[in-house]
Amino acid sequence: MRRLEFAERPVIIGVIHLPPTLGSPLFRNMDEIVEKASKEAEIMEKGGVDAVIVENFWDIPFYPRRVPPETIASMTLAVNAAVKSSSIPVGVNVLRNDSLAALAIAKATGASFIRVNVLMWAYATDQGIIEGEAFRLLRKRRELGGGVDIFADVRVKHARPIVEQPIVDEAKDLIERGLADAIIVTGSRTGVPPDEHILREIREKVDCKLLIGSGITPENANLLKYADGAIVGSYFRGGDLKAPIDQERVKKLVEIAKRI
Repeated sequence: MRRLEFAERPVIIGVIHLPPTLGSPLFRNMDEIVEKASKEAEIMEKGGVDAVIVENFWDIPFYPRRVPPETIASMTLAVNAAVKSSSIPVGVNVLRNDSLAALAIAKATGASFIRVNVLMWAYATDQGIIEGEAFRLLRKRRELGGGVDIFADVRVKHARPIVEQPIVDEAKDLIERGLADAIIVTGSRTGVPPDEHILREIREKVDCKLLIGSGITPENANLLKYADGAIVGSYFRGGDLKAPIDQERVKKLVEIAKRI
């Protein structure tokens, strides 16, 4: 397992948006899924990213909680391909919120971290009400021998909390009560950057590793001054989520991050 180490400068995590997996409405074939995971991991590593994260982005509409076995099987093959074709850390995000599946896939393949959209509380989403399962996930991680980091969203995109409280309190609770290893802050939707004020407030008041989870581009890369890194998907594809990864865009953003 290759662990993601946070450096003095912000780390960049590239996103591999898998084609529709087996059983999803838009599924085409398995070879395409595995090939894309392998190829994009290689491209982004050559572009200089510190890690990649694999997610079933095109499995729309998403299951709110548990995904079926065929999704887990498809993602295990894809994540394993990304791990085998690169020498950088690999993460897993099973959308919309199957943290237990993500953990199992990570342990089986040697991936080093998972992203959990809703670790605690309850959120209203386009999949309905999603409730956090930190209590279950952390016990399962211990049962499986640990070793997989948990990166948790606070006020995740495409969702609203059922009961609002100060976002700093939510971030603190994710670390202190949810035992998250890092906090992710996003904008309201995919490709939308987070609010600078929120980033600065969490940076100043919460002792945590902090990641920007959406919307980073060279034009707003100054936001990285308030974070330990960013998860980048849209920019690497020129804003077209169906487009392939552009290695030159990867290199450009990585170079900017190195200077911050």
